[in-house]
Amino acid sequence: MNGTNFSGELAQRCSCSSCLVNAKTGETITDLPRLIAQSGGFFLEQGLEPGDRIVIACRLTPASVLAYLGAIYAGLVAVPIDSSILTSSAATYVELTGARALWSENGTTPPVGIRPDVLWLCADFTKSSGGAVPPEPRESEDLAALMPTSGTTGAPRFVMVSHGNLMANTAAIVRSQRIGEGENAMLILPLSYCFGASILHSHLYCGGSVVLDSRFMFPDKVLRSASEYGCTTFAGVPSVYKILLSRSSISTLQIPGLRRVIQAGGHLEWRHIELFTSLMPNVPFYVMYGQTEATSRITCLEPERLLEKKGSVGRPLDNLSLRIVDDAGVVLPPHKNGFIQVCGPSVCHGYWNDPEGTRKVFRDGWLNTNDSGKIDEEGYVWIEGRNGDFLKVRGKRLSFGEIEQKVLCVKGVREAATCAVLHEEAGEAPALFVVLEDGVSHEEMVNRIKRSLPSAWTCEKIRIMDHLPLTDRGKLDRAALICLATYENP
Repeated sequence: MNGTNFSGELAQRCSCSSCLVNAKTGETITDLPRLIAQSGGFFLEQGLEPGDRIVIACRLTPASVLAYLGAIYAGLVAVPIDSSILTSSAATYVELTGARALWSENGTTPPVGIRPDVLWLCADFTKSSGGAVPPEPRESEDLAALMPTSGTTGAPRFVMVSHGNLMANTAAIVRSQRIGEGENAMLILPLSYCFGASILHSHLYCGGSVVLDSRFMFPDKVLRSASEYGCTTFAGVPSVYKILLSRSSISTLQIPGLRRVIQAGGHLEWRHIELFTSLMPNVPFYVMYGQTEATSRITCLEPERLLEKKGSVGRPLDNLSLRIVDDAGVVLPPHKNGFIQVCGPSVCHGYWNDPEGTRKVFRDGWLNTNDSGKIDEEGYVWIEGRNGDFLKVRGKRLSFGEIEQKVLCVKGVREAATCAVLHEEAGEAPALFVVLEDGVSHEEMVNRIKRSLPSAWTCEKIRIMDHLPLTDRGKLDRAALICLATYENP
């Protein structure tokens, strides 16, 4: 190992064949150890010092990968954000993190609102010719990144991720998925999303390569790229697999070199898993569960037990402990539903500049995931719901997941989502947003859905959608649903 600098470790582990590929342009970048070292050297040459925060406006390109890894290599604290919010939110991210610099792959002027004393850096490190530097020595507890995640008020909050967190989680992911030397990953998820970053980390850690493809709006192009570049790993959130099943040629466009498919980032209904695995019967399908607060991933369900443990997200990674507790913090026995807590070297240090939020979520070495679930005698975990994802109708607590599963059982419904709206009589009531199968009558389906729900649920709003709104990470955007339910009358 190269000290405790995480990017230094990745650079050391890269093989002579390791590369970054931009599938959109066909550009292939090799000699990654030198380019990572030169990227780090560039940042230090600008006067930045170890421990300084730097906002990285990431795209799915080799240059963004090198900027992100180079910043960590130089001992800086990377704050990766999606480049799509550079103009609208960069100043907010800079102020909230106290960043000394902002990097973007291109642009001639800094975004509006950036203070004059904040360095505005535009550089393409794939063409770097500067002097390489050794990795900045770091302690395991030193921060490597501030990873953005949603806060309770809608404002971003930042999880403090250390070099030690990244090393521990990356190594555990590699073991759980049996990633071999020199494998290639297809990456369609943002680098600013811990799941996407973990795909990058785990494959470079094994001396492999990463193919970056930002064209998932055209899923067949991504499938062809995965086949062309011999990708062995494909990863996605639930919406990715639903799109592949409904809007791609996945049944005929095979990927011969594929060794694993990974699903995380939320619950994917069993019917979709069953259909997807039937189309790729020889490709292991891994279900995982994770959180930014635990660096990335927490559990893994082995493909060979997918059917036996249907609905489970698997067992904790081999360096983590997981328990189920009640409201008083008492550990519950198997099959009892309670709150999920996690402990181990992947659990992060807390939230940046948010001591109150940190105290609520990180206690005595345990992470309160804010998810509820149960565990069986073998340690397999089932997620029952997110503690904040519920509403109370006439005093009765209903989870969004329970409502959505009921609607998904209605023949003709492809996808369903819900949010809570105020109701004069019931206090709260669910508003439903539904995507239908092709050729189904809208009016008939609204009546059918209403009849399928218990009358006590008081569901008065049902809106038929062409598609559900998603965040830039591919997750359901419940904030957008709330706006639709509040300001429109479905």
